[in-house]
Amino acid sequence: MASTMSAKTRSVYYELMLEGQVCDVMIIVNGTAFNAHKIILCGCSEYFRVLFSSDDWNTERREVNIPGVSPEMMKLIIQYAYTLTVPICPNNVQELLVAADQFAVLGLLRTCCNFLEAQLCIENCIGISQIAELHFCTELHRVAHLYIRHNFEPVAKASEEFLALSLDQLTNIIEKDDLNVNQEDVVFEAILHWIDHAPSERRGHISVLLPKVRLALMEPEYFMTKVKNNELVKQTDECKPIVIDALTVMYDLNINGQSISNFRNPMTRPRLPYAILLTIGGWSRNSPTNSMEAYDSRANRWVDVTMPEEYPRAYHGVAYLKGWVYCVGGFDSMDYFSSVRKFNPVARTWHEVAPMHSQRCYVSVVVLDGFIYAMGGFDSNVRHNTAERYEPETNQWTLIAPMNEQRSDASATTLHGKVYICGGFNGNECLRTSETYSPETNQWTAIAPMSSRRTAVGVIAFEDYVYAVGGFDGTNRLRTVEVYNPLTNSWHLIPSMCSARSNFGIEVVEDCLFVVGGFNGITTTASVECYDKEANEWYDACDMSFSRSALSCCVLPGLPNVADYTIPRDALLPDSLQEDTSS
Repeated sequence: MASTMSAKTRSVYYELMLEGQVCDVMIIVNGTAFNAHKIILCGCSEYFRVLFSSDDWNTERREVNIPGVSPEMMKLIIQYAYTLTVPICPNNVQELLVAADQFAVLGLLRTCCNFLEAQLCIENCIGISQIAELHFCTELHRVAHLYIRHNFEPVAKASEEFLALSLDQLTNIIEKDDLNVNQEDVVFEAILHWIDHAPSERRGHISVLLPKVRLALMEPEYFMTKVKNNELVKQTDECKPIVIDALTVMYDLNINGQSISNFRNPMTRPRLPYAILLTIGGWSRNSPTNSMEAYDSRANRWVDVTMPEEYPRAYHGVAYLKGWVYCVGGFDSMDYFSSVRKFNPVARTWHEVAPMHSQRCYVSVVVLDGFIYAMGGFDSNVRHNTAERYEPETNQWTLIAPMNEQRSDASATTLHGKVYICGGFNGNECLRTSETYSPETNQWTAIAPMSSRRTAVGVIAFEDYVYAVGGFDGTNRLRTVEVYNPLTNSWHLIPSMCSARSNFGIEVVEDCLFVVGGFNGITTTASVECYDKEANEWYDACDMSFSRSALSCCVLPGLPNVADYTIPRDALLPDSLQEDTSS
């Protein structure tokens, strides 16, 4: 009722309440009296509806004493009933949420939950989760608990609230598959940190917590020196069989390798990845494809997530922005696209959005400051030097300054607030040149050229550098990789890829640079490899399901439905996954 009442009517009632006119109830809280209209209070609160319609209430009665709330909170509750707005701040939101729950003011309860969700951080996420659970704020509790699991390492290290968790609360967090940790030693160290906060009370809990660590996934050296030889573990008899089981499973893994069957064992079941590498489309078996595959980095497996309603396309660009995956331009063997479609990875639905000003096949696409940039490309007649950007809020593309050169089949990335685009083909030759765009000045500026000509290249920002990977120099497909340092305006070579390739996907996932598929000079490939910057080496990763080039990919972080894009972790796997597919 309160939400459907017009703003003008609410305003009139509010003025009457403030003036104490035609009010029919007086609410008294700790000696403070508030005049109000029963009809307004009943309109926003089940509590007051029940109160004013109970047998204890009669039409002659005007005053009511209400315990368990402060005058300040009651004033805000009444204000919200009349105006549907109240001033919320970090100092009053918790008390206000409690009052909104007490008086069943559901609109205000939702407003408080939304405010707390926006305030989530490392220091307060556990407290907010506990408040939400106590007051049955289901969605806020889900979001806060997910925040804890996604940010477990910094929460465990820096949050005072972490040290106050109960045993059951800590167990409930660390046993989850979607706990975001790259290494299981993070979980073990967090357990020790929690126990050390109150050792006399908590030492005995080590045997309960240790089985929640995926022990067999640890590095053997760490397990032997830090876990097996840990004084607390050694002194706890209940931990001995746990350690023996872990050693047995680690030996089996070392001999036979990881397989799907290991997912049934809590010691070897990989955690769910925080971020998913999603590949879309490409060129396969002499035609474009609509294939979509997701890479489960923790299990080193690819999962087919193809949506039949998506169109086949190749030589397109893909960008992830504000929860949506945008598929930009491309080619379907007949038409060159200006069209753009977006994919909702949670609802798993496709939607058409505004088209670009130009058809752009072999387009370069990046995201910067809430905009999608589409640069260069080919429209069947012209290699573009034009560029444009898309604003999701207005669903509109706007032309920006043109590049210094025509570029199709280039690649681009963003670093420190600028767009970098490298290489490509201008219609006559493969390019060594690179340039950068500043949104502040709307200008393109040439930077140092690469050491090699590279079209169909992969370009990506990794930490503070721009990497130009592989490609085609006009004669050969390339394995070489060079890195640009913006501070010195210079390129230098790093170790080459295992395989030469062009027209591949490229992204950074869990601190490793991945290259996916492409064309090796003879055929399309399904191979995937990754670069570990610390080791300064390239490693083979799991191949895609089938070979394709001219694909594009992006990273989807923090999906609430990440399990839809990964190998199932359930004890009972689908029949299709019962066989070992590790080869």
